[in-house]
This record gives sequence, C-alpha cells and structure tokens, in this order.
Amino acid sequence: MNLIYGIKDKPKFGQMLLFAFQQVLAILAATITVPAIVGNGMDISAALFGAGIGTIVYQLFTKFKSPVFLGSSFAFIGPMLAAFAGATTVGYLGLILGAIFAGLVYVIIAIVVKFAGVKWIDKIMPASVIGPTVALIGLSLAGAAISDVFSYGEKTSFGLSSYFVMNSGAWVSLICAMVTFLVVILCSTYGKKMMKLIPFIIGILAGYAVALVFTLIGKFTDNAALMVIDLSVFENMKIAQLPTFTFQKAIEGMGDFKLSYLATIAVAYIPVAFVVFAEHLADHKNLSSIIGTDLTKDPGLHRTLLGDGVGSIAGAFFGGCPNTTYGESVGCVAITRNASVITITVAAVMCIIISFFGPFVAFLDSIPGCVMGGVCITLYGFIAVSGLKMIQKVDLNQNKNLFTVAAILIPGIGGMALGIGEIYITTTACALILGIVVNLLLSKSKED
Repeated sequence: MNLIYGIKDKPKFGQMLLFAFQQVLAILAATITVPAIVGNGMDISAALFGAGIGTIVYQLFTKFKSPVFLGSSFAFIGPMLAAFAGATTVGYLGLILGAIFAGLVYVIIAIVVKFAGVKWIDKIMPASVIGPTVALIGLSLAGAAISDVFSYGEKTSFGLSSYFVMNSGAWVSLICAMVTFLVVILCSTYGKKMMKLIPFIIGILAGYAVALVFTLIGKFTDNAALMVIDLSVFENMKIAQLPTFTFQKAIEGMGDFKLSYLATIAVAYIPVAFVVFAEHLADHKNLSSIIGTDLTKDPGLHRTLLGDGVGSIAGAFFGGCPNTTYGESVGCVAITRNASVITITVAAVMCIIISFFGPFVAFLDSIPGCVMGGVCITLYGFIAVSGLKMIQKVDLNQNKNLFTVAAILIPGIGGMALGIGEIYITTTACALILGIVVNLLLSKSKED
C-alpha cells in the first residue's frame, strides 16, 4: 500500500490535529464502552485518560516507530467483573493489581523474545494462523457493527434466524448509519487532498447532522422514536471536570484488602493476558503488512510487548481498564494511508485533554450508536479484508494449511466461546488456540 504519510512523517500542525481527532473518533466507542459495561461507578473520562497515557507509554517503549493506539480491552471485561466480586472499594484495587499481573505476562514474554528471537512464534503462528485470525477479528465484530446500525430498532427472531423490525426508530437509525457509511467511502475513494485523509470526521459529522435533524423534529413533535441523540448529556454540564481516577478509589479500599484476594485476581487476569498476546501479535502483523515495515523486527516484538504491557498497567492505574492494540486504529491507518506516529501520539494527548473538558466529553458521548455503526462497517471490514489478504499468500492446496484456516474460521464465525470457572475465553481466542494446535499437529506433513 502506498502511504500518504509514513511512520516518520510530520503533517502540518492543523492537518495533524484533524488526523489525530479522527483517530480519537475511531477508538472512542470501544474505549468508553468497556467501563460502561463493567459499571460499578467506573468513569469513562478516566478510561479515556488511561488510554491516552497507555498509548504514550507504548510509544516511548517502541521509540515512536509503531503507529498503534492502545484502548480499553474487551477481553478483560470478565476479569474486571471478577475484581468486583467482593466489596466495591476493594474491587478498584483489584483492577490495578489485575493489570499488573497481565502486564507482567507481557514483560516475561518480551524477555523471552529478546533472548530467543521470534522464530518460535513464527513457527506456531505462521500466515495460515495469523491471516484467518486477523480476518476473524474483523468478522467477529460484524454483529456489533450491525447492532449499532440499528441502535434504535427492534430485533426479533424467526425460526433459527433473526431480523430487525423496520419501525420508525429502525428507519431513522438505518438512514443515519447509511449517510455516515456512504460519506466515509465516497470521501475515501473520490475525495481530494484533506477530504481523502479525514473521511471518518466528515462521515461522522454528516451522520450526526442528520441525526440532529431527526432529534429536533422528534423533540418538537414529541416523537421519541426520532430522538436518536441523547441531548440530556449536555444538561448540568461543567466546562472543566476532574475524572475519578481508579487509583483514588483503590486507595480507599486498601484497608479491607486481604492477601487471598491476590489469587482470585491472578487466576482471572493471567490466562486472558496470554490470549491478548496473540491478538497483539495479529494486530502488529496486520499493521506491518499495511505500512510495509515489519514491526516485529523494527522496533521489535519485545519492545511492542513491553510497551503494551507497561502501557496497560499505566492505563489501568488511571482508568481501570487494561489496554490493548486497537483494530479500529489499524483500520483507520489502512483507509487513510496515514501511518504517521506523531498523529497517534497527538491523539493520545488529545484523549488526556478531552477527559478534563466537559463539553467535549458530552459531545463524544452524544454521538449516536447508529452513526458509529456506519463508521464501524468500514473499519471492521478493512480488518477482515486485511486478514484475507494474508491468507492469499498461503498455499491452500496443502491440507495442513487448509485445515488450519478452517479450524480458525468455522469455530470463530460459529461463536465458540468458553467459560471455565471465572475465566472467559473469547471466540477469537478459542479459534486461535485451536488453529495453533492443528498447525502444530500437521507441521510434520510431507505435502509439497
């Protein structure tokens, strides 16, 4: 892919701010959704702050050579909920301790990679494993994207199938989503200069404008089905606000902490960290193919792992959420062809600043799910296609490759997820583990 801006390129200041804001919009929904799901008083502003801090830490460890943004990890939702199994105040301390355990897993793997190299990883996770896994990451998010598209619709079942009932709310959601989607792809394909570089900003603003028109009509006609923007988020809004950081509530609960609690947190977080490591590798392999630079060699997998691990600890210290590399960010780089690391760094700083600015947090929080759904169709689609492009390089005439790819795609698309005690293994993780096992079993095949 021909990049408009390479890793070391520095766009003009005004352009850089726009590009950075676009990255913020791309990662926003997922970053604030995790604390919203976990609940227990978690602050979405603090999560945004933590994502910014975590990304900056990652950039420092990778010597500003990897255009990756770190945000709240969905894989750790289960362990985070487990941290709140006891008293709530102790739970916040558990969030930090859990992130430390997960981060240490990354540090240990990074040390092994530093001294043993990456050949052993290439052996257990070749293109026949990484390709379908990357594709699955995008495909597994497809349902979430379409659910967002019909945020204000109603889903019902018909036999073994399900569909969205096209009532007023569903039509409004679909229109807003399609306006966003079409504007993004038209700007990306036919846009000139800046328009081609900021398709998500233009698309989201277009979708938001349509949603605002519907909302105002609904407000004046007292039709709730048309009110897709929650205007209440702007009520009692403060210009400046201080996020409630995780470490503050963790300090309050230290007096009730027991050593036995460490075992509960360790069992919940450590296994998931190994799973997220595989996603870390898949994201960096994917991004490497997009930018034409092998990030596992420069800056090196050991550095990206250290950055992700330590960045995750730092992010959780403030926002409670262990961080992970974001496919949405990778998709944004792929579509805009802007791999400038300074853009990612400025986006991280922006997240930190925004977390203190009430009106901006309110605006971001008010963007309707259907508008973000329109954007996510393109973002998740690019992730899936990137994985399929990797599979193109695999010789599927060989059974060992064919069965490896099948072992990942079918369980993954079929939704094979497992709950073992308090440990939740995601669909992507289950498919990846099965793919690795099949690949190793068939690695001695004599097929030509």
